[in-house]
This record gives sequence, C-alpha cells and structure tokens, in this order.
Amino acid sequence: MADLARLTEVIEPEAQALGFELVRVKMMPSEAGDGGEALQIMAEDPATGQLVIEQCAALSRRVSEKLDELEEEGEVLVPGAYHLEVSSPGIDRPLTRAKDFANWTGHEAKVSMTKGFDGQRNLRGPLKGIEGDMITIADRKAGEVSVPRDQIHSAQLVLTDELIAATQPLDTSGADDIEEEKADD
Repeated sequence: MADLARLTEVIEPEAQALGFELVRVKMMPSEAGDGGEALQIMAEDPATGQLVIEQCAALSRRVSEKLDELEEEGEVLVPGAYHLEVSSPGIDRPLTRAKDFANWTGHEAKVSMTKGFDGQRNLRGPLKGIEGDMITIADRKAGEVSVPRDQIHSAQLVLTDELIAATQPLDTSGADDIEEEKADD
C-alpha cells in the first residue's frame, strides 16, 4: 500500500515549483480495467482555481521524473504497476483543505464522515463555514451540524446553478486545435 503522506510530501514541492497548489493525492483503482491502481493528483493554479491541459502535463512530467529518481535511489513510493493521473479539481471539487471549506461557504456540499464518527454519517446542504477545525453544514435532515474536520472521510461541492455562476469559466483556449484520432478497427 502506498504511503499517501510520503507521496504528498514528495509531490507538493513539485507542484509548488510550477506555481500550483496541491488539492489532493489519492490512490484508487485504475479506470483502465487492468486491476492496477492509479495515483491521482489534483492541483490548481491559485489564479484560476483550475489547471489547463498543458499545466497538467507539466506537473505529470515533473512528478514522474521525481518518482523515477527516488525509485532509482531505492525508495519505491508506489509498489507495483500504476497509472499517474493529474487533473484539475473541477467545478464540483473535493474539499480537502481548511481553506476549501472557507472559500466555498454558502455553497452546497456532500460530506461523508468516517465510520467511527458519532451521529449522522452523511451530510448534505449549504456549508456554513469553518471555525478552528470544526466544519459547519446546514444538513437537509439534521439541521445545522458542526463536525471535526479530521473526522471527515470525504467532502465535495454539489453541482448547482449557484456554483456554476460563482465559478470562473474554464479556459477553453486550444480546444479547437485538438484533433481526435480514430483507432483502426
């Protein structure tokens, strides 16, 4: 099993060197259907809250080179075969950092608590904010609930018209230049 804390420790300076902020590092089953794993890296340009394709590619190359370098030195951070996926967090982004909960106060979110948490496990409603390490959400069923951030298993924004209106438009420059290649059947 990959050590996510160590991976984050290695990946974060690589993202920062390109002027990006790391949003999340996660190991997950590969979508390639090969039974392997994917190392998913989400990052954003603080100026736009997103990464465009060229920025994803630059971060992917940089992280790949760093992981290869560490492996040559004998430190294997991801055992076995894996795919590297670098992406922008998207509009319905995961909320992973304290500043995410502060920046998106007022927007609807889905929050899943860890299995050991007392009380309601899944919450959904407008974020009310963060104070210290306590997140407050106006849950549809339970009303206003405050939960410790370290007890949150996952949290993400819910795609709503209000969220779309509040989000900077995605940069589509170069999209017209992309040509699709058809595989020979």
